[in-house]
Amino acid sequence: MLWFRAVRLRGWAMIGFLSLGLLHPPAPAFAQTSTPTGSIPPSSYTEITGKARMKWFVVSTVGPQSLAAGVLSAGWGTAFNSPEEYGTHWDGFAKRYGMRLTGVSTGNAIEASLGMAWGEDPRYFESPNRNFWARVSHAADLTFRTRRSDGMLHPAFARYTGNVGNNFLSNTWRVESESSVSSALTRTAVGFAGKFGSNLFEEFWPTVLGKIKGR
Repeated sequence: MLWFRAVRLRGWAMIGFLSLGLLHPPAPAFAQTSTPTGSIPPSSYTEITGKARMKWFVVSTVGPQSLAAGVLSAGWGTAFNSPEEYGTHWDGFAKRYGMRLTGVSTGNAIEASLGMAWGEDPRYFESPNRNFWARVSHAADLTFRTRRSDGMLHPAFARYTGNVGNNFLSNTWRVESESSVSSALTRTAVGFAGKFGSNLFEEFWPTVLGKIKGR
C-alpha cells in the first residue's frame, strides 16, 4: 500500500537523520553570523541538552498539539477530498493523517539532527515584552530564527532544511496529484505558516490558561 510504503521510507529517513546528528560536524560558515536578540539576554540563556532536544522532537511530533493539528488537517482534506486519490471515507482520512504525521516526523528529525550538529536550539521562548503586537512579532521572528549556543538569534538553517527537504523528498512517494514541484513549494509555505501558528499557541496559551484559572 502507498501510505504504508511512505511510513516505512520516512521511518528510515528519520533514523538516518537522527543518526547523522550524533556525528556533530562543524557548523557551516553561513550559520556563523549572529544578530542580537531582543528577548533573552545571552548571559541568561541555557544551552539545550541532548535529552531536551530529544524531548522537543517527541513532543513536536506526537504531542497533543501536533496530533490535534493532524486531525484538523486530515479532516479538512477529507471534507474537500484533497488529494482526490484518497477519497472522502475513513480510509482516506487515515491516509491523510498518516502522510502528515510521517512528514512532520521526518522534518523534525532533520531539524533536530542538523540543529544538534550546528548548535541550533529548536525550542520556543516566550517574549518578555507583554505587549500584544510585540508578542505576535516575536512569534513571527522565531519562525525563521532560532538560538544557538552563544544565546543569540540566528537564521534557523536546520529548520529551513527540514521543512524544504522533507517536502521535496516526500514527492517520491506521494500520490501523483501532489507530487509536483509546485505542490512541494506550497507544502513548504504551509509548513512555515504552521510553525508560526505553533509559536503563537506557545506564546499566548499560557496567558489564556492563566486567565481561565483566574490567575
